[in-house]
Amino acid sequence: MEGFSKYPYAHQPVRSISFPTRVHSVSQRVEALLNHLKHHHSQSVSSTVGMEAETILSDLVVLAELYNCMEELFHSPQSQQALLRYQDGKLVEEALCGSVTLLDTCESARDLLLVLKEHMQTLHSALRRRKGDSNIESSISSFDIFKKKTKKTISKQLGQLKRMQNKVNSFSLLDQDQQLAFLARVLRESSTITISILHSLLVFLSMPMFGTRGPSSLISKLKTTVLFSSQKEQKNTNGVADLNNVLCSLFGREKNGDSSGEFQRALGVLETLNVNIEGLEGGLDCIFRCLVKNRVSFLNMLAH
Repeated sequence: MEGFSKYPYAHQPVRSISFPTRVHSVSQRVEALLNHLKHHHSQSVSSTVGMEAETILSDLVVLAELYNCMEELFHSPQSQQALLRYQDGKLVEEALCGSVTLLDTCESARDLLLVLKEHMQTLHSALRRRKGDSNIESSISSFDIFKKKTKKTISKQLGQLKRMQNKVNSFSLLDQDQQLAFLARVLRESSTITISILHSLLVFLSMPMFGTRGPSSLISKLKTTVLFSSQKEQKNTNGVADLNNVLCSLFGREKNGDSSGEFQRALGVLETLNVNIEGLEGGLDCIFRCLVKNRVSFLNMLAH
């Protein structure tokens, strides 16, 4: 990512490690990117308003650069030798195992974003044409069915990410080699931050559920039912939740005969959300390619 040097951690020094000059330079870059992601992402996660699409996309962009730098770092003979000499490549095998979970989560999230975008476009068309409550409620009903399926998918992926994180946390390096310790830390911290960013993306996609038995039922459902029950995740106020709120307001105003402004607001929320979804799709595609490339490198490493 161009212009990354503006970030406060871009030039943070790395402890002296006996890598060749070029590899040492890349290791410094990896360290800087990790520090930036840990600092920036932890601040976003701790926010009481939850993470927005722009913040998640920003993290995905930096994460992609991190994986590109890691690819260069692990491509060096010195790094490969250090990794492979630890318990016959156990570190590499652990990284390969984790990559399966990360790739699966990326793929599931990409599929959800694709279908979500299709529903946004259908709902946008229904609101724009204003063919009446039945047409809009039909679009919402279809959207609701999708979200019920989404609930199971997201729950499954969050469970996989949690199990992977537990495994990462339990790993203990039984070696005092400085190079190896640094590489192991890079693998562990990159996995942790990737898990956290993907978790934030899945939470972003966790949408309130609502039924389709008329405007009054819609308003009640919109206000009370959420996908996840934890207090932290209920604080999620991103574009997906904004859509839910504006639909609730729309039906309330429509009942009173003053819905013109709410229709425009709903359309605006949908258009903004659609742009955000497209951005997240691009970011996920990039991370997916980086993970595949990283996985191929580790497979080749074990094959030699």
